[in-house]
Amino acid sequence: MTERIGILTGGGDSPGLNAVIRAVVKAAGRRGWETIGIEDGFEGLLEPPHYRTLEVKDLDGLLFRGGTILGTTNRGVFTAKVGTGGVRRVPETILEQAKRSIESMGLRCLVVVGGDGSLTIAQQLFEYGVPVVGVPKTIDNDLQATDVTFGFDSAVTCAVEALDRLHTTGQSLGRVMVLEVMGRYSGWIAVYAGLAGGADVILIPEMPFNYESILAKVADRRREGKGFTVMIVAEGAHQLGGSYVTQEPAESDREVRLGGIGALVAQEIEHLTGQESRAVVLGYLQRGGMPTPVDRQLCTRFGVSAVEFIAQEWYGCMTTLKNQEICPVPIREAVGKLRTVPPEGELVRTARALGISFGCEIGRRERG
Repeated sequence: MTERIGILTGGGDSPGLNAVIRAVVKAAGRRGWETIGIEDGFEGLLEPPHYRTLEVKDLDGLLFRGGTILGTTNRGVFTAKVGTGGVRRVPETILEQAKRSIESMGLRCLVVVGGDGSLTIAQQLFEYGVPVVGVPKTIDNDLQATDVTFGFDSAVTCAVEALDRLHTTGQSLGRVMVLEVMGRYSGWIAVYAGLAGGADVILIPEMPFNYESILAKVADRRREGKGFTVMIVAEGAHQLGGSYVTQEPAESDREVRLGGIGALVAQEIEHLTGQESRAVVLGYLQRGGMPTPVDRQLCTRFGVSAVEFIAQEWYGCMTTLKNQEICPVPIREAVGKLRTVPPEGELVRTARALGISFGCEIGRRERG
């Protein structure tokens, strides 16, 4: 009897999902295994399950194609992360449905491609007796137990291209240009893109800001004869003593939608300085389009390794990149606590050595 494995893509979309699917199907096929694609994320495991057999003809162009051919969702009955990072236990009746569906399809193991929320669900399924292997996906790069997640490089590349463009228009018109990027409660995209894109100010959730520091940086640039300032702001950045800026009220079946901090910062800078300020929200452009070459090779390695883990029966593990090598790590070690930017780490020190402001220097000096 032919071995069958399943694969689903959960949570928000990310460049490289299709590349992982391609690698899993090809590697499984080389072993004589059949791969079943679960459609619409975990929702496809509800009875009756929604799935299709993935064949070689389905793989054409997937290495560089954005999105996911299986579809995905980040809300519904399987949601494990709610509010501002709270964890919810998936109801046992739902876990039982998923287990029965997996058994009815004759799957040896289920490959779950996702971020903190999706892998939290995968861990709950594993604890319920379902063989799973995880693949770390998130543009936010906030998963523990891996040096990097796929999708991150593509998101940073998109943000850097936007900063390059904002530099020219900001310099031409003498404006403060504010770029808001994704990242939720971590500032990895903002810091990496800010360094690579020559930002003057970087605001991240890990380092609450104050306007006094930001205005001091804008004033410093004016004294240096530079009439424009370029800022990059993570969507989870917030003022010291303030709270996250959200787009809408919290819902019971999903995490809150962060966003809007960039516009607030630009509006306040213009009000306090009189200098024209403009905000740009990069939004879902970071999630769409083709993955970069860095992400393509990482997705391919993750997908092949997932199949190898199944062959070794390393269930409950996630593929991870450590010191440039792919290795297994228990999913439980990757979820539950997000990996965030160290405020005193090398990235921040490098930025500060270049004169980049994190919007908290004045208060920091007073405390220190």
